[in-house]
Amino acid sequence: MKSEGLTKNTFYNVIKSCSQIIFPLITFPYISRVLQTENVGKVNFGNSVVSYFTLIASLGIYTYAVREGSKAKKVEGELSRIAGQLVSINLVTTLLSYLLLMAVLLCAKPLKSYRALIIVQSMPIIFTTLGADWLNTVMGDFKYIAARTVLFQALSLIAMFLFVKGPKDYLVYAVICVLASSGAEAANIIYRRKYCKVPLTLHMDMKRHLPHILLMFAAVLSQTLYCNSDITMLGLFKGDYEVGLYSTSVKIYNIIKTILISVIWVVMPELSYCFSRKDYTGINNLLKYALDFIVVLGLPCIVGINTITAEIIEIAAGKEYLGATASLHILSAAIAFSLLASFIGNAVLLPSGQEKKFLKACFMGACINVVANYLLIPHFGLNAAAFTTALSEFAVFIISVLNIDKRINFGIGKGMLLAPVLGGIGIIIVSIVCSVWVQDMWIRTIATIGLGVLLYAAILILLGNEFALDLIRILKKRRSTK
Repeated sequence: MKSEGLTKNTFYNVIKSCSQIIFPLITFPYISRVLQTENVGKVNFGNSVVSYFTLIASLGIYTYAVREGSKAKKVEGELSRIAGQLVSINLVTTLLSYLLLMAVLLCAKPLKSYRALIIVQSMPIIFTTLGADWLNTVMGDFKYIAARTVLFQALSLIAMFLFVKGPKDYLVYAVICVLASSGAEAANIIYRRKYCKVPLTLHMDMKRHLPHILLMFAAVLSQTLYCNSDITMLGLFKGDYEVGLYSTSVKIYNIIKTILISVIWVVMPELSYCFSRKDYTGINNLLKYALDFIVVLGLPCIVGINTITAEIIEIAAGKEYLGATASLHILSAAIAFSLLASFIGNAVLLPSGQEKKFLKACFMGACINVVANYLLIPHFGLNAAAFTTALSEFAVFIISVLNIDKRINFGIGKGMLLAPVLGGIGIIIVSIVCSVWVQDMWIRTIATIGLGVLLYAAILILLGNEFALDLIRILKKRRSTK
């Protein structure tokens, strides 16, 4: 894939990710005040429960489908055959997931008051299966993905302001969140036909697909455990109030992750194809591009979060959520390890067919997280939940690094790191100056972000950062062709 094509797709995928972030970012200050802390905690607790059944339904099929579809699309008729088999398998796992969910809701007494909420929040499971959005990723149609996502996020934003008026409307809010997350998936049921037919079949070739799918499922299950067990255990040990506080810092944490990890899905189809051909020149070029993106954008985000932590929380949720400040500081460390672990796992180990190695890393991270949560959350609450997340991400990163093929070369050097590091120092200096000279919180926050971004960009350009210069060249080329 040409550099310009990668940049375009990365741009569209970032737009998609940003739109998925802007909706909760705009709505959360309103929702946190209207629904109040306890009902925000209910919604987040319900989501954490549903996430386990979403995992059962997805069964690791998405990542596997992207990998296999990327190889199959080069052969006439093969993509349609693979798509039919994988969607059929996915329908079976979705049915199983709903049966298990109904059984849990009927038998688990602590969930009785959450039944209606959880049923609503489970609706995306079926839409995700039927939409088969992995086909869009395989075909590199990120422009369409971005456009439809922005549309449904905008509709959901309007609906939220119209229909969520008080604390009792938390169920209405859950319905609107389903529209935001699943409307695009539902639209894809018709749109995906432009790529290929997806015939449902009883001949699902389980012998070929199931072993790989189950390995990926186990890896994703481990990831989900160490990503969601903190909220689940926090809810059980400490109650909805602390979940409400902690979910504020988690939302900000997930915002950064979502944007930066978006580049992995852009390069994964081409990486899968290059790995199938053992084209290590192409592989290393794609990996260097993705790592450049993560470093150049990730480092200033991590530094920025730590310089204006309290301001971010107060603007996003209100002064009553400032109890989440310490947990956000801790989670900012987890961002770095999470990005690197996701990069190595999803861009190196999975496309190369090394599911077992990725599973090993994720399983160890999950074990560390669950045990540490059980031991620490009863005593230290939400700060312990943040710490165990950082600890787990660090463990997954270290184990993943040890399993990298020696033929992989990320091109890490002085040129990749110098400008971002100096730019990060520049952001810290800007923050200190603004905190001394500007008293108003809103003006101080805007000035810190605006001046920090300008100084960071200037340092990248002046020091000749390759990623920044490539982006400028592409933008100039597009402008000159208009």
